[in-house]
Amino acid sequence: MKNSFNKIVQGYQQFRKKYASGDDSVMQYLSNYGQQPQVMVVSCCDSRVDPALILQCDPGDLFVVRNVANIIPPYEKDEAHHGTSAALEFGICFLKIQHLVLLGHSQCGGIQVLLGNHDANHNDFITNWVSLIKTQHSHLHNVDDYAKHALNHSLQNCLTFPWIKEKISKNELKIHQWFFDVKKGQIFTCENGGDEYQPLEDIMLAPLVAKGEG
Repeated sequence: MKNSFNKIVQGYQQFRKKYASGDDSVMQYLSNYGQQPQVMVVSCCDSRVDPALILQCDPGDLFVVRNVANIIPPYEKDEAHHGTSAALEFGICFLKIQHLVLLGHSQCGGIQVLLGNHDANHNDFITNWVSLIKTQHSHLHNVDDYAKHALNHSLQNCLTFPWIKEKISKNELKIHQWFFDVKKGQIFTCENGGDEYQPLEDIMLAPLVAKGEG
């Protein structure tokens, strides 16, 4: 890992070559016509969970906000500073994204803080932030189980935003709950606020393959 900085500089050079070389490059196009992503992802800051990498997306494909434990806070219109809520508003109201993906993951450090598995007594912000998904479900002691439950909590918080609720009622927005298993490198999905997670490829990719789109 000691050469990781050199690695990212080399990666930047590869990015320039692939996406920013020539007058007809991807970046030139995005500069001329602006971003028009159809998908927004709320994911964790964890370095192992990069939505664009996991989903193999190009620039302009995803509108992404990342925070500790991929939390959606409740709608609170006050004088405080709400970074995640501002990103939701921009993506949904201005970019008019059609799919909102809540992307949780295994081995989440923020969830471990919430469960007391990390000594985080000397932090300024983390404990208060993750308390947004604190639950009365005392039987949830496993980090991954809690992380999945937290996705349900974030989903319910989404519905406190009036413009999210309106978009859903008009079938202009769909919310997806995804859980990324770091060890397996696999996404599991649970639709409509349920508790049963199944491999994404079994739920969403199978119809595409059947239609010859895979």
